[in-house]
Amino acid sequence: MLDRAEIDALFPADLPEPAYWEQQYPPRQLPEGAKVTRVGPSPTGSAHLGLLYVAIIDRSVADESGGRYIFRIEDTDQAREVPGALEQFDRAFAYFAVKPDEAEDLPGDYGPYRQSRRSHIYLSYVRELLRQDKAYLCFATKEELAQITATQQKTKLPTGYYGRWAIWRDAEPDAVRAKLAEGAPYVVRFRAPARPGARTRFTDAIRGELSHESNRNDVVILKTSAQEPRLPTYHFAHAVDDHLMRVNLVIRADEWISSVPLHLQLFEALGFEAPEYAHIAPLNKQDGGSKRKLSKRKDPEASVDFFLEAGYPAPATQYYLRGLANGRLADLPMAEALAAPIRLADCGVAGPLVDVVKLSDISADYIATLSGEEILGQLSAWAQTYDPELVDVVARDRDLALRALAVEREGVDNPRKDLRRWSDFRPVYGFFFPALFPLVSDPGDERLGGLDPAIVRTLAAEFADGYQELDDPQEWFAQIRDLAARHGFAKNAKEYKRDPDAFPGSIREAAQVIRVALTGSTRSPDLFSVARALGAPEVLRRVRALTGDQA
Repeated sequence: MLDRAEIDALFPADLPEPAYWEQQYPPRQLPEGAKVTRVGPSPTGSAHLGLLYVAIIDRSVADESGGRYIFRIEDTDQAREVPGALEQFDRAFAYFAVKPDEAEDLPGDYGPYRQSRRSHIYLSYVRELLRQDKAYLCFATKEELAQITATQQKTKLPTGYYGRWAIWRDAEPDAVRAKLAEGAPYVVRFRAPARPGARTRFTDAIRGELSHESNRNDVVILKTSAQEPRLPTYHFAHAVDDHLMRVNLVIRADEWISSVPLHLQLFEALGFEAPEYAHIAPLNKQDGGSKRKLSKRKDPEASVDFFLEAGYPAPATQYYLRGLANGRLADLPMAEALAAPIRLADCGVAGPLVDVVKLSDISADYIATLSGEEILGQLSAWAQTYDPELVDVVARDRDLALRALAVEREGVDNPRKDLRRWSDFRPVYGFFFPALFPLVSDPGDERLGGLDPAIVRTLAAEFADGYQELDDPQEWFAQIRDLAARHGFAKNAKEYKRDPDAFPGSIREAAQVIRVALTGSTRSPDLFSVARALGAPEVLRRVRALTGDQA
């Protein structure tokens, strides 16, 4: 190996020793048993629903134990970083109320909380491993690595950089010096201590005792010297950060179980106490007769943006996801479930199924419990980002919005539940607002059921001419009933069906003219309640549009 002076010459002269960082990030003063958790997304794509799911568990476990919950951006793979990903993380965590205790834009003594801004910290520990001969410089080219992999595959050997395939592991110091002298780029590799066939045993906080093949690969811990800043790989960065941030419980997807042996090797080599690991089963989806992992490529609901853009209320979404984590919470009332802790011991090892229909039902039930003012508050907060026009419309006609929301919701035993998410507001309630409602002016409109346009115009004109804003629903509807009778409409559908040639339609068709004029739809809430919410001037404006007179 190179001597200490030669190793140190590879790094900045003012690079601190590890002891400096240990003093900068001392052990946290927290209650005994407190859990410090972290979520560490990589900004290489849109946020998966699983990220929100794990964050909710992280938040609950930290809170229940009196610990801390950290949000750390793991952006060492900068070549694959997607513009806007960080902003999406912020939107999702804020909207769904899982904001961390510590993050890049929040106060905290253990930052920076973005790995690309911690490069000097990692270098101190890489240098220390080189000094102890627990790491080494590797000058293998892409072509050489590709040839090694091809040979291993051809001879049906496990692929990787290990044993005799690790061509720079035991290189002579003079060969290393020669490469350095010619300016050849290099990476730093971890000198894996395990032999092929060895196994690592560890205890998972969810799965109990596990055994996995030990890591044999001399993995890269510091990327190529040809780039600036010199950044570590994820494996090394997470070990240093979890130690210095004093994370003692790592909750993550079960796809990382196979990495635990490597991570434990790194903690041991660095002289750190390893955190406890808890590996969560992945979110699944029913696909025909089987289930599979939720896929960002196949399933729109795999992306957090799906739920943000649709406007699923945060409490309903939290309640649903907490129920997936711990089935006992799904059986509790929402308020009680949101206040109860998530227990790792109750997390299953089989992936729970994501059912958007079920979430929509929960969301509808939740919204049905809200007052009109509460609905407008949450709706407006969502619409600021996803439907700005709606914010202005509702603000201009707030009293109308409250009247609309009261229709078949206030003072009834079974309130309407057709508002399942905030993006439903426009199609469900938009017709109440003049600014959003296109007048129905064609008496031949197919929504009017094929009635003779001349009859449609006559019904509309006479209804408007004699309209009274009455308080009694039966008396109000009698205006339509009397109008229909005057123009020969059958009293009911049964009478019309007996002799359809004798009538232009039934009372249903006559009422449909007024319904379509007021709501633009053949199906609507109670017509009397709609008219009362709109007010007489707007009722007349809409009905007269069918006569050609909009004055």
